[in-house]
Amino acid sequence: MDFTLHHQAVNSSARAGTLETGHGKIETPIFMPVGTAGSVKGIHVKDLHEDIQAQIILGNTYHLYLRPGTAIIEEAGGLHKFNGWNGPILTDSGGYQVFSLGDIRKLTEEGAKFQSHIDGSRHLFTPESVIDIQRKIGADIIMAFDECTPGDAEYDYAKKSLELTQRWLDRCVNQMEKTNPLYGHGQSLFPIVQGAVYPDLREAAAKFVTNIPSDGYAIGGLSVGETEKDMYAMIEVVTPILPKEKPRYLMGVGTPINILQAIDRGIDMFDCVMPTRNGRNGMLFTKNGLINIKNRKWADDFSPIDADGTSFVDTQYSKAFLRHLIVSNEMLGSQIASQHNLAFYLWLVKEARKQILANTFKDWKEEMVQKLGNRL
Repeated sequence: MDFTLHHQAVNSSARAGTLETGHGKIETPIFMPVGTAGSVKGIHVKDLHEDIQAQIILGNTYHLYLRPGTAIIEEAGGLHKFNGWNGPILTDSGGYQVFSLGDIRKLTEEGAKFQSHIDGSRHLFTPESVIDIQRKIGADIIMAFDECTPGDAEYDYAKKSLELTQRWLDRCVNQMEKTNPLYGHGQSLFPIVQGAVYPDLREAAAKFVTNIPSDGYAIGGLSVGETEKDMYAMIEVVTPILPKEKPRYLMGVGTPINILQAIDRGIDMFDCVMPTRNGRNGMLFTKNGLINIKNRKWADDFSPIDADGTSFVDTQYSKAFLRHLIVSNEMLGSQIASQHNLAFYLWLVKEARKQILANTFKDWKEEMVQKLGNRL
């Protein structure tokens, strides 16, 4: 995998680059639609590619391991063959999902013991097994197994958690070296910077991962309960330490405003369930602010969902019709809202890239942040 940094914006750390993988190029900054179980909820592959213009999607090791299971995916020839998506795929190692299980998981030096949220069956994830699972899934970019430290963790806990993550990272690297890709294309391992909201831990974590030659680096453990101020502060600690010639991935973040602020601080890659999850609940993101389509005011508004939108659904359907579908719990309503939101997110990062290359990013970002905070 190769990353080319084309330009850094004036008066900003915002960057425009190109990431080349075995399944195609990715222009950064980029947002990755989340396909937790191998598919982006409610969205056809054709629409992902042609309408939403996604360049890379995300799958999750925890969910794919439990269902359908790695044996089925391997028999299919990997996730690309299984789900029909021919572009790049990134897999999250499952660290966050294990973290979110709470009382039905236990961390040890060996790994993470947990009970399935599906049937209560017991399982063990180790750094080695997680690498093996991701080999079988066949994603282009795979993540190291880590503990996702809670945003409100005390310092001593965060320090011990980080040290565990670092020991696990060494084991992930060793397992990568012992194994090979299964489907004829390369796989790149991204280490993850943890450290909660403590600058010294984040700094130490960033320095630790840069000692490991990698095709890219991730920042985890943010947007997990800490304030936005703390999140931005931690990004500012980490990004100057990470290699400029490698992509930087901020995991699980976030709102359109979060994304613009993180791009301004030097982040290249993002993922979040928000576009589809909020869409299913009737929340639409637009260039001029948020629309809660469930509000009574839209019941007889026959104007397009978003006259400035980039998806065909934006002009194909009216606000009144979409509201009717959402309040009626019709499946099509969730699909339309999800497709609109994903197309908006991809438009946002594509436009950010244009502004970076034109040296107009900073002013444009400030203007967009003001608009995006509106409630329509």
